[in-house]
Amino acid sequence: MLGVTDYEAFVLAFTIFLLIPGPGNLVLITSTTKGGWRAGLAATVGIILGDQVLCWLAVAGVAALLTAYPTAFQAVQWLGAAYLAWLGLKMLFAKQGAAPILNIKPYHYLRQAFFITLLNPKAIVFYMAFFPLFIDPLTQRGLLTFGVLAITIAVLAFAYGALASLLTHFFAVRMRSNPRFGFLLEKLAGLCLLGFGARLVFSR
Repeated sequence: MLGVTDYEAFVLAFTIFLLIPGPGNLVLITSTTKGGWRAGLAATVGIILGDQVLCWLAVAGVAALLTAYPTAFQAVQWLGAAYLAWLGLKMLFAKQGAAPILNIKPYHYLRQAFFITLLNPKAIVFYMAFFPLFIDPLTQRGLLTFGVLAITIAVLAFAYGALASLLTHFFAVRMRSNPRFGFLLEKLAGLCLLGFGARLVFSR
């Protein structure tokens, strides 16, 4: 189909990739817990936008550029790690009853989810390695073929994010009756963000 081989396997593989715990899943769940399902959908859109930028940077060969210039790659890694650590520390040191960290308006949820997704340069390398597995070099149609994969990624991510937001909102409504549980959950999320930031830097 338009130069894509084994499209069903591509859908299955990326769906499994979405389920892997990471900063994106964490910000999605935390946003929904704090701001409801609309905040979760806003975070989902932010994640999709970040993913699309990374997809097309990968198509443009940015991964090869980062590989050729390790200093640039490491600089982006440190920038992403610093952003995750900043969010994590804010959540860890927030006082009970204080304004939520990943919060306020849907736009803020979208913006934070976008930057958390975008500031992970390893995702570019992932797409550079992932896409060729499902492209037929004999029938591929250039940007059209990559466009099919990119649109599929966006649709799958939105479906997953919408479902995760609704489920998280369902449970969050019940958790709000116990403010201390939500407070502890925020601290756990902060620790996880710090951990993801450290992994982004030190896992080579």
